[in-house]
Amino acid sequence: MGVREGRARCSSRCWVAVFFRRSLPGAELYGGLRRTGEQIRVVGPPGWSAAWAPDLRCPTKPMPGAQPAKSKSEGSSAPGCFGYPLSIFFIVINEFCERFSYYGMRAVLVLYFKDFLRWDNSLSTAIYNFFVALCYFAPILGAFIADSCLGKFKTIVSLSIVYTIGQAVMAVSSINDMTDQNRDGNPDNIAVHIALSMTGMILIALATGGIKPCVSAFGGDQFEEHQQKRRSRFFSILFLSINAGSLISNVITPILRAQECGIHSRQQCYPLVFGVPAALMAVSLIVFVAGSQMYKKVQPQDNTMARVCKCIGFAIKNRFWHRSKEYPKREHWLDWASEKYDKLLITQIKMVFNVFFVYSALPMFWGIFEQQGSRWTLQATTMDGDFGAIQIQPDQMQTVNPILIIIMVPIVDAVIYPLIQKCKINFTPLRKITVGMFLTGLASVAAALVQVQIDKTLPVFPAAGQAQIRIMNLGNSNADVTFLPDLQNVTVLPMESTNYRMFETSQLKSVIISFMTESRSENIDSSSNTHTVTIKNAATGIVSSLRSDNFTSKPEEGNNLIRFVNNLPQTVNVTMGDTDFGILEETSISDYNLFSGGRTDDIVIVADSTNCTTTSEALGYGGAYTIIINECSQDVTQLRYVEDIQPNTVHMAWQIPQYFLLTCGEVVFSVTGLEFSYSQAPSNMKSVLQAGWLLTVGFGYLNVLILAGIFTLSEQWSEDVLFAGLVFAVCIIFAVMAYFYTYIDPNEVEAQLVEEEKKRRIKQDPDLYGKESEAVSRM
Repeated sequence: MGVREGRARCSSRCWVAVFFRRSLPGAELYGGLRRTGEQIRVVGPPGWSAAWAPDLRCPTKPMPGAQPAKSKSEGSSAPGCFGYPLSIFFIVINEFCERFSYYGMRAVLVLYFKDFLRWDNSLSTAIYNFFVALCYFAPILGAFIADSCLGKFKTIVSLSIVYTIGQAVMAVSSINDMTDQNRDGNPDNIAVHIALSMTGMILIALATGGIKPCVSAFGGDQFEEHQQKRRSRFFSILFLSINAGSLISNVITPILRAQECGIHSRQQCYPLVFGVPAALMAVSLIVFVAGSQMYKKVQPQDNTMARVCKCIGFAIKNRFWHRSKEYPKREHWLDWASEKYDKLLITQIKMVFNVFFVYSALPMFWGIFEQQGSRWTLQATTMDGDFGAIQIQPDQMQTVNPILIIIMVPIVDAVIYPLIQKCKINFTPLRKITVGMFLTGLASVAAALVQVQIDKTLPVFPAAGQAQIRIMNLGNSNADVTFLPDLQNVTVLPMESTNYRMFETSQLKSVIISFMTESRSENIDSSSNTHTVTIKNAATGIVSSLRSDNFTSKPEEGNNLIRFVNNLPQTVNVTMGDTDFGILEETSISDYNLFSGGRTDDIVIVADSTNCTTTSEALGYGGAYTIIINECSQDVTQLRYVEDIQPNTVHMAWQIPQYFLLTCGEVVFSVTGLEFSYSQAPSNMKSVLQAGWLLTVGFGYLNVLILAGIFTLSEQWSEDVLFAGLVFAVCIIFAVMAYFYTYIDPNEVEAQLVEEEKKRRIKQDPDLYGKESEAVSRM
């Protein structure tokens, strides 16, 4: 079979037009290349067929309009919409659903640890940081599977199934009634719930981490090389979809948590909180698979990661065996692998290591950024969330970040960057990242300033070996109180009370109450460290009651603790709203009960045959109150309100500046980082560099855990200042690294190396091109 050839050149790339005889001659076509608009078609002479084949003497790249034979790595030509491949809209919707699922679960995780598993703040924060760190270490596993084994599409589908199972396990783990055999509202076997929770979290971390590097790289694969601007805008759209999912989930999830559900006892509905993300993750999987026929699926050419690891290992070993001075130095330590591995692979690995070196300075940014899900949420629990018509829950303050992102991303892309470009400032990607880090440091400073103001309003609770006590005088004359064995004295005026007084436990054994010539003693219960004593000079003598208060922290989420004291001579029964405080004797103190802040409730007091009904005052948020019943008759109900713990007075709106600074930093940092990672990655290691970018997030969380362990700071504001100082120092180092970084076009570098390799092969074997053309004709 004879072979003729024609050549068409597009920029520096070229294809060979190969003509060959057909089995059914007779077509009246003229041989050659035919141009139609922007497309170039190959037509053969009568009796010949035509096709495009790559010219092995030229760097291979399809020319505009040319349609070479498709290989399994290229996929079909996808339809477009507004100039974008239609397939990316399935990817964006999938990412929205996945991020809703992830952020919806993560938004309540710290509160789930505290409220359901009964862990303290430190353990809850540590486990939360460990979970998120694992989520960002797992991408390296996903990148390995995608670039070396399954390809990005199959990796996303497989891990999405694991993801859905993990969310379902979390939902099951939070079912209180599963182990509540005695139906008292508390799990009887908390270990079962912890084991299921840890299993679900590990599955979620591995799955979401494995998916992360594949989605952005898979989306970038849908674009042709001449669509760089649209590809860049795609990363912004993807970032918007991530934050839209985060925004909606952070609004809805706390609402779901506030619902009450259960079979035997009604509690916060964590099964619903984790069940909805599980359902949405299943929807995400269905949407992604629905676009399967439109995707350009770049299959892994070989076990890239294995070859990379072997190449690195061989270079290190070869350098070790040739460490003597008699061997000449080489430009780069990876060049010691040149005896076994080709120059293209070595150069690709160099590209990856150059970017990884720049990434080494980034974890501090993420260490501060993720404080909004742990420390900033805990900070919000001690703040006033009353915004007039609505009461914001602490975990809902995280919605400020995605709201600001949705506003800021279009402004930055359409206004800020063009203005900077008009000012002829070379705002390179690494300079953008530097600015983002600096703004994040400022956000940490703002958080420290807010914390200083909060600390001024927080009560002081007794530490180990300490106890505190307050005296309430319900009588109509002065009372003298002596604390034994410390012998401190205090005079309490009628119908007044002292503040909590702090003692060493060994210095507070009993109190002596004196009204004029009468005295009475009350022994202090050493098993508790917070006490209230009510005293009264009644007609029958001195009446007193001692009560352990049993609180060690402020009420959270804007709730209030409320209790009643009976200052009537007869026994009463008290109900507030739907809560029954029980029967109270004279001077008796009820237990505290939890109520939502800022609202009013009906109070019903039943004293003998008299029913007194009144409406409570609208109390603050996050306080503890004692309501003293001084009078109850048919027409008159006299109550006195005493603040045991001051309500939250610093408004949550003061967190907005720190969220604004953090969001501005994230917009110029994260979007730029995703694009930078894709643009600087070799063609066969796109997911690897995306995983490397996400790996910096995992190291950021580890930094938080390590620094928190090294610097045991008692004040939260000092920890914020520490993180701010560290990120400013790292910012300076990164700016120097960015200054010396050289940007490259991996495609051009690879094409140049391929060209050099072909020339070398042709030079060694001049007949090589003829042999390859013959192979094409046989095909």
